[in-house]
Amino acid sequence: MKKTVFTLAIILTVTGLIAQVSQKTGTAYDYTALFSPLFYTHNGNEYRGANGAPGPGYWQNKADYQINASLNDAQKEVTATVILHYKNNSPQPLPYIWLQLDQQLFNDSSRGHAKMPATGHSRYGDANSDFKGGFRFQSVSVISGQTESNADYIITDTRMQIRLSNAIAAKGGELKLKFVYAFSVPQYGADRTGILNTRNGDIFSIAQWYPRMCVFDDIRGWNTDPYLGAGEFYLEYGDFDVNITAPSGMIVVGSGELQNPKEVLTAQQLERYNRAKESDKTVVIRGKDDVTNTKAQPQKGALTWNFKISNARDFAWAASRSFIWDAAKMNLPDGKKGLAMSVYPVESDGRNAWGRSTEYTKASIENYSKRWFPYSYYSAVNVASNVGGMEYPGIVFCGARAAGASLWGVTDHEFGHTWFPMIVGSNERRYGWMDEGFNTFINGISTSEFNNGEYKSRRRDPHQIGYMFGPQAESIYNTPDAMKERNIGNLLYYKPGYAMELLRNQILGQDRFDYALKNYIRDWAYRHPTPWDFFRSMENSAGEDLAWFWKGMILNNYALDQVLTNVEYVNGDPKQGALISIENAAQMAMPVIVEYTTVSGKTGRKTLPVEIWQNNNVWTFSVNSGEALSKVVIDPDHLFPDIDDSNNSWTK
Repeated sequence: MKKTVFTLAIILTVTGLIAQVSQKTGTAYDYTALFSPLFYTHNGNEYRGANGAPGPGYWQNKADYQINASLNDAQKEVTATVILHYKNNSPQPLPYIWLQLDQQLFNDSSRGHAKMPATGHSRYGDANSDFKGGFRFQSVSVISGQTESNADYIITDTRMQIRLSNAIAAKGGELKLKFVYAFSVPQYGADRTGILNTRNGDIFSIAQWYPRMCVFDDIRGWNTDPYLGAGEFYLEYGDFDVNITAPSGMIVVGSGELQNPKEVLTAQQLERYNRAKESDKTVVIRGKDDVTNTKAQPQKGALTWNFKISNARDFAWAASRSFIWDAAKMNLPDGKKGLAMSVYPVESDGRNAWGRSTEYTKASIENYSKRWFPYSYYSAVNVASNVGGMEYPGIVFCGARAAGASLWGVTDHEFGHTWFPMIVGSNERRYGWMDEGFNTFINGISTSEFNNGEYKSRRRDPHQIGYMFGPQAESIYNTPDAMKERNIGNLLYYKPGYAMELLRNQILGQDRFDYALKNYIRDWAYRHPTPWDFFRSMENSAGEDLAWFWKGMILNNYALDQVLTNVEYVNGDPKQGALISIENAAQMAMPVIVEYTTVSGKTGRKTLPVEIWQNNNVWTFSVNSGEALSKVVIDPDHLFPDIDDSNNSWTK
């Protein structure tokens, strides 16, 4: 999902927040709590190893989908038939199954609708909307061989339970279901799906549009958390074969590779499409002049576009008469190639706007593929939409008005989600920080490297720390739906992204961190890790006990306040060296960097490990200054999240 920027109002409150945190924390540091050895409450097992990798008995179920859908753009309606093939790899039989029906959120009787504020704005919906959305099922059937029988099912809010007459057998049992349904497309669907009106036709961005299997895992069994808006998704992996029928004047793009370009493209479009597959420069497949030229369009009533994608956890698509369409080759590891594409209306065209979208898409995916793990799919499509930013396998929706740095930022962020959570399939609905925060972190590296730092951001304002760690914030570990909406940008994106940056640059170092994170991605690719798997994986690969870090940064809303309390000299003689005393005044702990300056202008630094705080609130250390000191400063480069830098210095 897209990033949320700090507003002017937030920045203006920082000074007050810092004061509140200082008053609240005082000198309340308890090292026995922070460095307690009782961090992990269970041992590794056959499913999940103590080293954070999947165990030898790890299993997960599989869901394959065959979908035939049609778009009625005049009625703003999608009709579809879905064949779901579900395989139970778990060690126990399943007498019932659960599916997600996320379109039910857009009904005025849903729980999520009831959670919308009566006044003000929410990005997830409008409490005053009377839109009657949701699935309208014509039939739900169980298929056995050549026989179809009506399924016994209930719908409760955004979930469907199907009660089976015969349980799905353990360790390989299978179930085949058929759904026939329709739904009206919401104009604005929780900033994840919707309809953008443009001068040359509507842009339909279609997601959460078919019944999707809930995950059955070894942690919670069935994961049936309702869709309320803020929490995103947790889905099984499988293969998709999707046919989408739309009026012939429309361009349709979707997750996965287009299987029948010869059937849906004109001869000119097909030639350009094939040329783009071999071009590092962007090739226009359908230009702005083609959008309104009926002679440049297929002369048929309707066309059916076929897409396939394998080992994916979802499928989304978009369609419009207004699309300009361009593409370029992606160069992937091991000599593989892919196709980066963009579709957007003439209003979004321009070299400072969506005319560079494919360039951004290509650069983003090539960077992450080389640095972390190879891109999973052949195609990658960026869609200009009224959705500000949302990710799905092989396709993302970004704001049609984005341009320049903002378009780079949202494009890079949404495609960064291919790695978290599309490849590493964490539970977004419960642990949003594992997808948004990790992604925000890798975005920072990607942005600094793109086009020689064209959009590299300014150094972080140290005073933003007061907001990140202020008393108004909840724990990062909370579920997104249980956070104040105003805190989501901080707790899911910025703070965990900053935590990863801190861990890489100041705690472990880049070599150990990158090695550990790549191992985590490799081990959990196309699987379902928990936060505890991540903690164990990073610690084992890096060879470091990081319980104190996870407690302070992730599990609790702790603050850091390093205080410089005293400077004196050994035996009262500056020539024998100085004794500097520091205090850890709040509940978080971090390593310490101290810079000192002598009266003659010489400078030196002392770096102390976090272990000095294992059994101390106050620590005194010596420096061989050789003369009197004129100034001492804790954390001179503002590398650590100290909420009060007014007590970080001493001046003679």
